[in-house]
Amino acid sequence: MIKYFFTTTQDKNIAFHVNDNINDVKQNRLNLGANYGVNMNNLRYMNQVHGCHIEVVTKKSKLCLDDCDALITNEPNTPLMVMVADCIPILLYDEKKSVIAAVHAGRNGSFLSIVEKTALKMCKVFNCKVEDMTVVLGPSIQRCCYEVSQEMANTVKNKFGKCYTNGRLIDLQGINKKQLLDFGILGENIDISSVCTKCSNKNYYSYRLNNHCGRFAGVISLP
Repeated sequence: MIKYFFTTTQDKNIAFHVNDNINDVKQNRLNLGANYGVNMNNLRYMNQVHGCHIEVVTKKSKLCLDDCDALITNEPNTPLMVMVADCIPILLYDEKKSVIAAVHAGRNGSFLSIVEKTALKMCKVFNCKVEDMTVVLGPSIQRCCYEVSQEMANTVKNKFGKCYTNGRLIDLQGINKKQLLDFGILGENIDISSVCTKCSNKNYYSYRLNNHCGRFAGVISLP
């Protein structure tokens, strides 16, 4: 059975790039195995760059894939991880084909349709069918708090529609859901967390609240 989870601040920082002690981060990652029942030895993660490059992970893939914002695999016991602190951690899976993906969907990646492109690649490379795919959008900054410049809000309005803006606030979750629905993913197979990382007072890191914060993660793994 496919297993996935989203870490919290109780799991501590999961990222190497935020000036944390590297040994502490390694231990935090190893602890996830015990806490969530996933073998972390073969973990694959990304040097995320807010782009739309997608990598297919094989047994020969490096542990950290550079210049990448989405990972796909059909390898068992090979967890995929996306790290965030306000951006949307998106996990996709097709249980029938035993294919999983992890996507980093920040503003730029969302504008570049990274989640739709990831779903398309799952179909092209592994013959997944849209009706069999499930998508989970984890905790992230929500439309209540995601304020951008007026110019950026106008870009969203013109590119996606005015329903995705409220003044200078934008709805990144809605934009990603629209892309998934347009691609053919069934609405009942799209699960979106309502937790806002900035204002919910839940246990998630938020870059908008503290730009020196750690990162939490979305992790997905095939048995």
